[in-house]
Amino acid sequence: MKRRIDRRSFLKAMGVGAAAVGAPRWLRAAGDAAGDRPNILLIMADDMGFSDIGCYGGEVRTPNVDGLAARGLRFTQFYNNAKCGPTRATLLTGLYSQQVGDGAMRGAATIAEALRPAGYRTLMVGKWHAPSLPVHRGFDRYFGLADGCCNFWNPGKQREGEPAPGRKRSSWRRWGIEDKEYQPYTPEKKDFYTTDAFGDYALKYLDEYYGRQASPADRRKPFFLYTAFTAPHYPLHAWPEDIAKYKGKYMIGWDKLRQQRYARQIEMGLLDKSVRMSPRDAGNPKWDDVPADQRAGWDLKMAVYAAMIDRMDQNIGRILRKIEALGKLDNTLVLFLSDNGGCSERVHKTPDIPPGALPSYRTVDPPWANASNTPFRKYKSWDHEGGTCTPLIACWPARIDKGGRVTTQAGHIIDIMATCLDVAGADYPRQLAGRKITPLEGKSLLPILDGKQRTGHEAIYWAYGGCKAVRCGKWKLVAPRRGKWELYDLSADRTELNTLASAEPDRVQKMAALWDTWNTRCRAAAAAAK
Repeated sequence: MKRRIDRRSFLKAMGVGAAAVGAPRWLRAAGDAAGDRPNILLIMADDMGFSDIGCYGGEVRTPNVDGLAARGLRFTQFYNNAKCGPTRATLLTGLYSQQVGDGAMRGAATIAEALRPAGYRTLMVGKWHAPSLPVHRGFDRYFGLADGCCNFWNPGKQREGEPAPGRKRSSWRRWGIEDKEYQPYTPEKKDFYTTDAFGDYALKYLDEYYGRQASPADRRKPFFLYTAFTAPHYPLHAWPEDIAKYKGKYMIGWDKLRQQRYARQIEMGLLDKSVRMSPRDAGNPKWDDVPADQRAGWDLKMAVYAAMIDRMDQNIGRILRKIEALGKLDNTLVLFLSDNGGCSERVHKTPDIPPGALPSYRTVDPPWANASNTPFRKYKSWDHEGGTCTPLIACWPARIDKGGRVTTQAGHIIDIMATCLDVAGADYPRQLAGRKITPLEGKSLLPILDGKQRTGHEAIYWAYGGCKAVRCGKWKLVAPRRGKWELYDLSADRTELNTLASAEPDRVQKMAALWDTWNTRCRAAAAAAK
């Protein structure tokens, strides 16, 4: 049965009036009837905070991502690994990154390695952040950045402003096209911009296999398309026309911005009214105390950051419209999430050059990152909620009804692999290249997508850079680098403001023992896979 999207229902789901801007074109008419196996589009943002996109309380214009939420399901307690590389390793393998040697992904199968034998076309564009290339780990096609970050305008150079002659090869960012590495990679297009290039290649692959010129056999294959954007990871680079949309909007400052986002989250039902917003992070000044002659510079940094998210959303819209044009939107499961919380790193290699253009290399910095993670504490690389809690949107028109729903059920990126296998009817392999692989840790999210209560994990774990955490039900035990354990009842204290460690010493001891056992188990698995 074909479905059609009612515009008024969409607008009502988004909480806007009939006079507001309508739904993106790809939302106005769904594609073909549901087939036996869905296509899967997995989209990951890079260094994007919990509240940056519109459907999670942000003011950044993200109509395409918001449209997915309007037709699908939003998670409010879904977790990543707080850092780029570890998150990607877990996302792709369904195992904790500590079990698989992070990017090496040893002793594990990737989603692509599991789906390709089940008849899926496996495609990837974007950030890989692992030693090998995706085509060596189950992907049929690949274009993207094999490293962690790069200049969005000129991806070859690691540092802008330095002369190219005499540079060592290792000082250039590593890119990949299919099975070939480029270091440096020099784009042919004069108007190259990384986010747009990822969108271009996603459309190219979809056209080649599912367009009019494709063979009937190719068109019958379902696809798994992993699109890993580098936006809005630093350096802050964006098109001038996108920056212009936001320049001046952030002169209100981070304190007021946090309050506005928090109020929208409450209004949207993402947060219960009892949830308290965390105070401004220690070390960040009040906006009122920022000298007047510095405010325009701060405004520009956040405007460029917002423009990067805006451009990512534009490219997500391009991909969705292509899938619609191919008649495959209705039976495509789309998953959108971020690899960690907003980034508080300060990297200013060009302090005298404003952010945005090719010669600059700047970061958004802690005060704005604190706003990105509203209402939570801390940032990327921390195991508190601000570092690990990501938006997760699931949209599958043929399967998910009652669009615009919000779930508070907890999940972790170890669950993405299991979910993909579940919806595809594919088996998790017991061996890969003749070697046994570590049993899957994740559990399918499909019951949650179907509106049911899932039997979740007894515990989920984190460890990065000296930080560590474990969550059991409503309880979360977390420790900062070189810090003591903190204990929070997330049902009453979602933003981790009141540690109960001294009042619950037995619980702290038991949960800490769980973490120690998990850590030992992960180390053993990693050692066995070498």
